[in-house]
Amino acid sequence: MAALLAAGQDPAQLYRRAVELHQQGRLEQAAELYRRVLEAHPESVVARSNLGAALSAMGRYAEAIEQYREALERAPENAGVRLNLALAYYKSEQFEEAAAELAEVRRQDPDNRQALLLLADCYLRLGEHLKLIAMLDPYARFHPNDDTVAYLLGMALLRDGQMERGQAVIDRLLRRGDSPEVQMLIGASQLFAADYGAALKTLEAAAAARPELPGLQTLLGMARMENDDNAGAKAAFRRALEQDAYDYEANLRLGAILRMENDYEAALPYIDRALRLRPRALSARYQKAALLAASGRAAEALPLLEELVKESPAFVEAHLQLAQVYFRLGRREDGQRHRAIVLELQEKERQASRPRQ
Repeated sequence: MAALLAAGQDPAQLYRRAVELHQQGRLEQAAELYRRVLEAHPESVVARSNLGAALSAMGRYAEAIEQYREALERAPENAGVRLNLALAYYKSEQFEEAAAELAEVRRQDPDNRQALLLLADCYLRLGEHLKLIAMLDPYARFHPNDDTVAYLLGMALLRDGQMERGQAVIDRLLRRGDSPEVQMLIGASQLFAADYGAALKTLEAAAAARPELPGLQTLLGMARMENDDNAGAKAAFRRALEQDAYDYEANLRLGAILRMENDYEAALPYIDRALRLRPRALSARYQKAALLAASGRAAEALPLLEELVKESPAFVEAHLQLAQVYFRLGRREDGQRHRAIVLELQEKERQASRPRQ
């Protein structure tokens, strides 16, 4: 404080100048002045929150998170600061942490629609479909004309395999018009019901009308994969990632295609990003293990695959990869054991798919 006053600079004046610079987009200078204000008044929640906002706008999310958290220690019920903290987590791919903060924002401010939609998006990214459905069901009943919420709810229902309820949401939207959003939901319904030809046709129509619709290019890529068009699928996934670099499915599936094409170097960053987004997802962990195995790193793939089959004993592809890794490492008996497990699981699948008399 003394140093500031000695230079003839009052903290209130510094703060006003910092806000002016912030509004002008001169973020580095604004951040420096906010820090000088905080030297004199470390208890100032608004100055610390503004510093966090400036840092976040510069992409310095770790520093922004530190400032927001310190501000919340002094004002834990400040929903605005907590929302900004959640946004910093969200923008830095920390979706679990963002979801936790957004849930708290909704507790403090139940009518905050931005927090609702961001939390719904976090749940979609994390594959937490049941949490999303439980949250949006009551909101949708009281806001039946909110198409964004209806879309998110319908997508979660379809991804969770609740086809009948998902179709009911689609039908309600259809009564208000056949928009690209509705076409996308119908295409998703067809895709998850394994009607791949119809899904491709519907999603292509939606993409022709509104190609930038969030999530559409990912679904289109999935439909193209199922219709044996890997080149078209790669193009769709790349377009999806131009729109949203943190799209789990687009990263995972593009990485998987590149791995299957033996382009391991190109596949690695996509699979690694998918793993960062969902560290415990079986599909992402499998793709990383398969990539390691295929690129001659069998010893690194081994513990990943052993963990996968322990968690999911019916995961046929993981058993098959594990058998191959055991053979490469000279563990023939283990390889034969897992090959036998693969044959047993495949026979069970055949038996289950036979029509009943």
